[in-house]
Amino acid sequence: MTQRVLGIDPGTLHLGYGLLEVDNWEGRYVTAGVLNAKKSLSLGERLHVIHAELLQLVESLHPDVIAVEEPFVPVQGAARGGPKANVRSAIAVGQAQAVALIAAAHYSLPVFRYAPSQVKSAVSGYGQSNKDQVATMVGLLLGLANPPEPADASDALAVALCYVQQERLKSLTGT
Repeated sequence: MTQRVLGIDPGTLHLGYGLLEVDNWEGRYVTAGVLNAKKSLSLGERLHVIHAELLQLVESLHPDVIAVEEPFVPVQGAARGGPKANVRSAIAVGQAQAVALIAAAHYSLPVFRYAPSQVKSAVSGYGQSNKDQVATMVGLLLGLANPPEPADASDALAVALCYVQQERLKSLTGT
């Protein structure tokens, strides 16, 4: 049975998405891209724009399941503004994730959520991989001539691949 998996890399300015068709636990690339909101809009307005575009996307792509990356809050080694900036960023990403969860609920679709390290490990074998390593592995795993661009789309495909890997492991172990 073929299953359509929509991976989502949430963000309040750029929400990455990637759709795979999965048959016999093999993922085949269908499409990927980014939903964008203008930086000049308020957070609420950006979330509204992304929500409306995501509803249209789900309507047109007809996924069977949605896989979403969880926000990550690094405490140390923070760039630009220190740990407080990272907490604010994680909260905003969590709000964008909520938009994805609401869109899934609107269409009664099951949602699976994965930590960034789990996604990275699923596609590269290393939970601390950088964006270039993830993009390269996503391209290789999906048999693409070039790594997917932009990074948000590549990350969303990695989330979808993580779902495929996790569900395959469950089927093999009977859990």
